[in-house]
Amino acid sequence: PFQATQLWNSIIHALHSQVEIKRRRQHLKTYKNCFTGSNAVDVVLSHLMQSMYLSCNDISRLKGVRVCQALMDHKVFEPVGAKLYLFKNEKETEFEDTNTSLYKFVNSSLTPLLPRKNKDNESLSPEQICKQKTKRCSQVEDLLQSINVHASLPPKIMVNEPTHLLSKRVIEDVWKQQTLLRLLQLIDVPLLEDILVSSVKTKPDCFGKEEDLIISNTFLDREVTCSLNLPELDKWLYAAVECLEYFPDQFIVMVSQQLPQSTNKPTSLNTYKKILFDIIIKYYSQKKDSLLATQDLDFHLGIIELIEKGKTDQALEASQLYLKLLAPNIREELHRLLTFITIASESEGYKLQKQFDNRSVIIKTCTKFILQNKTLSKPQAELLTQFLMDNHSELFKTPLTLLELTSRRLESLLEGQDPDVDSGFTFCQRVTTKEYDDQKQQTNQYLLALVQEMDSDSTIPLKQKKKLV
Repeated sequence: PFQATQLWNSIIHALHSQVEIKRRRQHLKTYKNCFTGSNAVDVVLSHLMQSMYLSCNDISRLKGVRVCQALMDHKVFEPVGAKLYLFKNEKETEFEDTNTSLYKFVNSSLTPLLPRKNKDNESLSPEQICKQKTKRCSQVEDLLQSINVHASLPPKIMVNEPTHLLSKRVIEDVWKQQTLLRLLQLIDVPLLEDILVSSVKTKPDCFGKEEDLIISNTFLDREVTCSLNLPELDKWLYAAVECLEYFPDQFIVMVSQQLPQSTNKPTSLNTYKKILFDIIIKYYSQKKDSLLATQDLDFHLGIIELIEKGKTDQALEASQLYLKLLAPNIREELHRLLTFITIASESEGYKLQKQFDNRSVIIKTCTKFILQNKTLSKPQAELLTQFLMDNHSELFKTPLTLLELTSRRLESLLEGQDPDVDSGFTFCQRVTTKEYDDQKQQTNQYLLALVQEMDSDSTIPLKQKKKLV
């Protein structure tokens, strides 16, 4: 009866030890010791894939979301920020698999469902304690059964060693190696020199510490918020303000000066939107470099080729893998910009230009902010921008294939195996010695036939024949 409890316990332990907990900003507020919903799903899926008793075919990202939902329902962690106060009824709170949803652990202990020692237990008989523990284990077992996680549990669970035995550098190297290998399966890259060393640089003028995504001036943020003087920002304005957090101080001051000051006269939302849109466009127009590095042109061309061939699923996975290779601050800034321009491109939203629809204006205007390379034609760059916008909600999630491959590699390292013996990828097909000899003989026959054909051709000069031979 304790098998399900052990699995449940190990999932929670993996979350506590592997999620990326740091100070984050959302909607102009700072939250300490929190992690994102997509990061939690990644950790849960990675842990389940390393489990010897689960089949990888049975695991999907949707199942990982359901596990996280169950963990949140049982107070292992809770949402932070505005989401915490949106729902008075706990049953209505829904876990979100996104990079913008923030959560924090309720406490450092494990789930309340697990057996614990307390003063009440001391007065109970051994039979009563056993029944109590069995009942709690049964609750966990029923819960895991409801999300179809432990359908294939064997008589005895084998929990793998925790990955914290490996150094952070080793784990990061494994993630990067597996990401590149999987990406090279999807995209044909002629040269590897440019991608082995990251071409993306961080921006020290916009960020302080590397562990904090955003360090911004809270006084300026407060000034912008007061200038808006709105009871509640809509999603358009929220997305725009999120982009402002990456801007230098002079642009924040510019926004504060241009926004209408607090008066008794109500100000139209479109007035605020026009000012914010113009500021965002002005900021990115002045930047010399686009968010996606020009040195990664081979990746961009490969993704565009997949899109043109209609292989959208492979193009999405390749985009997810490529974005994981970017620096965290660049990736987060790109995420916020894509979210904003996607909302701004909606036809029923604020009209950007009278003569053109919003989507056309956004694609024509913002493509150079995301991707700018002289080798790429304008239609190709716009095609990639349009694809990133259409899939922006899925772009920053970790592909299931990468989770599986990385988990296997980390597991082999923990077991002391040589990780280079089996990479998990198959680029060639093994042939027998007989097949090799037959192919070699056929090749020699064809080469001899080709030489004889050239020799008998009277139209080819002798000098040219020698050159061809």
